[in-house]
Amino acid sequence: MQLYGYSRSSAAFRVRIALNLKGLDYDSAFIHLRRGDQSQPAYLGINPQALVPALEIDGERLIQSLPIIEYLDETHPEPPLLPRDPAGRARVRGLAAVVACDIHPLNNLRVLHYLHRQFGRSEGDVKTWYNHWIAAGFTALEGLLAPDPRTGRFCHGDRPTLADIALVPQVVNAERYRLDMAPYPTIARIFETCMTLNAFAAAHPQRQPDYEP
Repeated sequence: MQLYGYSRSSAAFRVRIALNLKGLDYDSAFIHLRRGDQSQPAYLGINPQALVPALEIDGERLIQSLPIIEYLDETHPEPPLLPRDPAGRARVRGLAAVVACDIHPLNNLRVLHYLHRQFGRSEGDVKTWYNHWIAAGFTALEGLLAPDPRTGRFCHGDRPTLADIALVPQVVNAERYRLDMAPYPTIARIFETCMTLNAFAAAHPQRQPDYEP
């Protein structure tokens, strides 16, 4: 099994967490996004979208973090990353999608580079853009999590799910951009709980061999 990723990629971070939770060993191939490794012919042959992660497993080559994680959950069902009941699965997928489909795409590295290079926006402008979209998404997430009795120690109940896997990398990004987390106490509490688990802590960007400050 080989994971193509980058230490600071939120999407690759998600897959690392899932692999750790499942107790699966894997080899890493480091695709340095800031150097442009993702646009080289060798990697484009693996993922023509020029994004990470990609995962080679069971003779398959998979892309996009959420489908990769669901594949892992279906092929290695313990511990489960989705609830058993349809309503619970829909809730967890919805919470994960708020991050992966609404927050993260607007803050992806290629979007930030485009703002900076194409439109001449300053680093301060880019930071403002970044935090605006995280804050908008976190406000919605806090509103979904805080009053719902299905929220437990984690986003859904008392064990990690796909929702927590999506949330944790986004909080790490928010910390890097110094977003004030005070308005999001439920998110902050869940994040702290997740980071007590080695599966989450070991997947942190700063603990990856290719990490650069």
